[in-house]
Amino acid sequence: MTMRRGGGSGAYQRVAAVTRESGFSDPASSSEGLTNNIPSEISTSANFLWHESKLAMDPEGSHIRDDPHVKVMMGGSTLRKVKSRSWKKPRHFRLLEDGLTIWYKSRWAGKGHSTFSVTELEAVREGHQSEVLLSIAEEFPADLCFTLVFHGRQGNLDLVADSPEEARAWIQGVRKLIHKAQTMDEKERLDQWVRDWFQKADKNKDGKMNFKEVRKLLKMMNVDMNEEHAFHLFTMADKSESGSLEIEQFVHFYKILTQRDEVWKVFQDYSGDGEKLLLDELESFLRMEQHGGELSTQNARELIDRYEPSETAKKQGAMSLDGFQMYLCSQEGSIFNPEHQGLYQDMGQPLSHYFISSSHNTYLLENQLRGHSSLEAYIQALKRGCRCVELDSWDGSDGEPVVYHGHTLTSKILFRDIISTLKEYAFKASDFPVILSLENHCGVEQQALMAQHLRQILGDTLLSSPLDGQMPQQLPSPQELKGKILLKAKKIGGLENCLDETLTDEVSDEEETANDDAESLSAGDPPTGCVNDNKKKSKSKLSRELSDLVVYCKSVHFHGFEHARSHNKCYEMSSLSESKAKRLAKEAGTDFVQHNSRQLSRIYPSGLRTDSSNYNPQDMWNVGCQIVALNFQTAGLEMDLNDGLFRQNQRCGYILKPDFMRDGKAQFSPEKPGELQGYTPLRLSIQVISGQQLPKVNQKEGSIVDPLVRVEIYGVPQDQAKEETSHINNNGFNPLWNETLNFIVHAPELALVRFVVEDYDKASRNDFIGQFTLPFTCIQAGFRHIHLLSRDGTAIPPSSLFVNISISELT
Repeated sequence: MTMRRGGGSGAYQRVAAVTRESGFSDPASSSEGLTNNIPSEISTSANFLWHESKLAMDPEGSHIRDDPHVKVMMGGSTLRKVKSRSWKKPRHFRLLEDGLTIWYKSRWAGKGHSTFSVTELEAVREGHQSEVLLSIAEEFPADLCFTLVFHGRQGNLDLVADSPEEARAWIQGVRKLIHKAQTMDEKERLDQWVRDWFQKADKNKDGKMNFKEVRKLLKMMNVDMNEEHAFHLFTMADKSESGSLEIEQFVHFYKILTQRDEVWKVFQDYSGDGEKLLLDELESFLRMEQHGGELSTQNARELIDRYEPSETAKKQGAMSLDGFQMYLCSQEGSIFNPEHQGLYQDMGQPLSHYFISSSHNTYLLENQLRGHSSLEAYIQALKRGCRCVELDSWDGSDGEPVVYHGHTLTSKILFRDIISTLKEYAFKASDFPVILSLENHCGVEQQALMAQHLRQILGDTLLSSPLDGQMPQQLPSPQELKGKILLKAKKIGGLENCLDETLTDEVSDEEETANDDAESLSAGDPPTGCVNDNKKKSKSKLSRELSDLVVYCKSVHFHGFEHARSHNKCYEMSSLSESKAKRLAKEAGTDFVQHNSRQLSRIYPSGLRTDSSNYNPQDMWNVGCQIVALNFQTAGLEMDLNDGLFRQNQRCGYILKPDFMRDGKAQFSPEKPGELQGYTPLRLSIQVISGQQLPKVNQKEGSIVDPLVRVEIYGVPQDQAKEETSHINNNGFNPLWNETLNFIVHAPELALVRFVVEDYDKASRNDFIGQFTLPFTCIQAGFRHIHLLSRDGTAIPPSSLFVNISISELT
């Protein structure tokens, strides 16, 4: 059947064509259209499987299952699951036939069991690489122990095998499976997606799926479909008339179910015959809709080579609907500009010219009063690209300094263990410098021991003297400091007189007490709500050995912008509470921006945030503050913004500030962006077209979400805005909105755009479904997919939004 541009009744014609191709009967008797309930990933996968391969054969899967280590996993092993020194219980673990699901249960738990997917795993650590396994090191040697590390904030799984050979098999086997999951191409990923749904639907594991199981599947997939219509599709797919679908028939069922009308309509607008895009037609689409410019011709050829599943179409230099959908759902079709994913910014400017991903009370996994302190918290922060971590050090009872939240019930960890962890993990996610923010409450003796640990454990990694032996006129660059750890702490004197032995070892205790902020408590004070007299100033003794390790990050009390300007010491930096920084930003925004072009500023949460909640970092970035410290352990809007800003530039933890924030003479005020020279506001128009396979938030059987999309702009005060679509009743599978949201952005260089999907509830607060946040400057205009993230910031494929974005100058 030939389809012409703008002709035909869309959904019905397409399904008719599909059913003829597949040998199904014509669905003309269906009383319901087929324009809904259609995820791109499945449609494309179904076509791939039918035309290019047979799902049941799965040659790559067979190959991995032949691996001796994977065979051990599939055979099953009894491993000890360890939660503490006293909690060590045997569990039977095995890899299921799908090659991706790990199943485990207690011998005594009857039918109860648990499962998790290899796709949830980030890494395997060998030996005693967790605090729990370290605590049982005398009982179980390292060659029996390993840790499964999950993505996001999910707790890790510590395991002990019965023999070194069994431990080795699981370590190597899981690593191979993780690698396979991470390196799957689009086709393999989609093949696996179809396989996963079949496994979920086939409840009695007989390799077939009856209609009752299909109905349950549709509910699992968040779609509320008319039962008569669903049965009609089922009988069309059941060619053997057996009352059940085997896996290949299941693929055909999905073939019909997963047509995406909204993508087909875009395809039709540029396809001359309605069946394919010729090279010049695809080029026209890329130039007109995707703003491809002069590169459109070359890009069109590359996209056909990369995404077109049909070899015949490739030879003709054409793209089918399947290939078109594959492209739109790929990273190149994503809202996030792929050119900004790599290291694209100038890394040779002074440290003060960058926003730096920064953590507060990094040692905590939970709240500020009773939370658990853990080395894992440092590992997780560093893996997320954090480049400034914090240690609150106190005298330990056995002579070894410890880190915890002083005067609280938080647990304690050894200072030296943290430094060892930093040595191992500091540069796994990024080569650029790590700043170690030390809040020092130790006596001179244990301070000297801290200095000794820093020197001995970190070695040459620790920066302990100026790079060129000269007094700096400006801070060195991230590029010059690659692979270095910098200590931020108090210092006796300055860089110019650090060898002056006549200097006293007493330093002011004013720094970081936040006593000038009636809302905040000292980080070291008991959380009683009392505030010390700001006029009282005390002195404390500082170890010269520790002092000498402070080079470019000397902590000083903030005495005002004029004092800092006249003093002119680029290596001095101040820490300010969130409320003081916010007040300064409002009262003297331009001075704050200019100050931050020369010197570093660190902002930290109010001491009253005992629940480890966060403040909005955007207010601080608006005045150029570099080290905006957040509680990384607390998910939510604030960490979404932090992750969004630092998602660009290879996630290296350093983002170059806009040029008007790097020029010490620029007169930029976030309160009045229109007064900046070269001011060019932009119009952002977002057509929210559809959603694909949104996750369920209520796991009750029969519960379906009522999704809405909200777009939020964060930036200078004038740019703060929110707009949302209406909600769609009972469709989380492929809701269709076709609503346009419009914004004016006055300072685009500072703006972040957050897409939020919620489950509408008229009686109570909406439930969160997913989000994605990115810098305005990283947006690709045109028809784009937004791949949603969980509350935890981890991917939830294949959940996405389909949008059309337009950016233009305000006229």
